[in-house]
Amino acid sequence: MGRYIVKRLAASLICVVGVSLIIFIAVRLSGDVTQLLLPEDAQKEDFAKLRAELGLDKPIPVQYLIFVREAAKGNFGRSTRFTRPALELVLGRLPATLQLASMAFLIAIVFGLLSGVTSARKRGLPLDLLVRVGALIGQSMPSFWLGLMFILIVAVRFGLLPTSGRGGLSHMIMPAVTLSLFSIAAISRLTRSAMINVLGSEYIKMARLKGCSERRVVWKHALKNAAIPVVTLAGLQLAQVIGYGVIVETVFAWPGIGKLIVDAVFSRDYAVVQAGVTLLSVIYIIINIGVDLLYGVLDPQIRYE
Repeated sequence: MGRYIVKRLAASLICVVGVSLIIFIAVRLSGDVTQLLLPEDAQKEDFAKLRAELGLDKPIPVQYLIFVREAAKGNFGRSTRFTRPALELVLGRLPATLQLASMAFLIAIVFGLLSGVTSARKRGLPLDLLVRVGALIGQSMPSFWLGLMFILIVAVRFGLLPTSGRGGLSHMIMPAVTLSLFSIAAISRLTRSAMINVLGSEYIKMARLKGCSERRVVWKHALKNAAIPVVTLAGLQLAQVIGYGVIVETVFAWPGIGKLIVDAVFSRDYAVVQAGVTLLSVIYIIINIGVDLLYGVLDPQIRYE
């Protein structure tokens, strides 16, 4: 197990470096930040001086090596917009992002498993058809469009919930539901498929012949053995929930990392974009490693060495 973890960490480090290189080049292709920081009547000398202060006068490869060296120390530079350390800004928004992502993931797991198991048990019946159609619709609707519809109908039309911002539970309902619907649909469809395969197995028939209750057969025996593909998808959905939060946070003005990154892109705040994307990629990789290690808990036959 230890050797497997070391190999995964080494591969993960390569992924993080690759992500950092891509985002480093991408933000610099978006435009010259000095055009936004200096007035229109600024002279060429002013632009040259500011580029030198920001380290933008050096060749791109040299800039990247300096960035990697400083990032390894936890220094992603200072925000040109807020004049504060970029990593400090990103970490300050992290609790809001994790709060929204946790709520959305909890909703996705609960409703995805319930609908998937129910659909498998009622296979071929109207309830099964209803769940399948609902899952298809859930995976077809873009999250930004769904969020706007929630705002227009639930918040503006009926005034039931706040339109945006972060506050109590009422502020979290619409963005969390918007963020979770795609995951609910994906988990529901995979759970249904896995449960149908397991419910037809011989050991499930044997458990029923022994007199086990249907609830015990379904939720203890069948669901546990169908859980490995579902756990894989759930882990990916958790990572995607954090990634899709960039869109949902922007739509609902939720003050998380996603909205901070979007605002930083428009203001060409290189340091904040690099720090935010790098942190999100690290979280994504940690989640994937955690899912792989969870396989051994669900299935003792799995051995990584």
